[in-house]
Amino acid sequence: MPGYKIGRTTEDIKRELTAILREVKDPRVRECFLSIVRVEVTNDLSYCTVYVSTMEGMEATKRAVQGLRSAAGYIRRELGRRLSLRHVPELLFKATDSIEYGAAISKKLKELHTEDSEEEKAEEETE
Repeated sequence: MPGYKIGRTTEDIKRELTAILREVKDPRVRECFLSIVRVEVTNDLSYCTVYVSTMEGMEATKRAVQGLRSAAGYIRRELGRRLSLRHVPELLFKATDSIEYGAAISKKLKELHTEDSEEEKAEEETE
């Protein structure tokens, strides 16, 4: 049963963090399209690692993480107000390039699809 509680708590934290990040006024966070990729909470709820990514690339993500670290106290307090947890975990923000990586893969797949379509049209014209 404890696994269910950690899973639910993790999802609740992710949902509330997404809402709280819209309210952060730090320009490093405000100026980019920031997304929470994954949230990991330790079993004793003492630490919460939040993986974030941006569409603008890794440098923008690192700047946003610096802004999030400076606003960590505010974010943690808001999280405590919105969730009924006995102990609000300490937030650790980490940058990841998963959105940029996914966009690059999507772009390559589109290029391959376009090339395949062009090859099919060329084959149809020769027939």
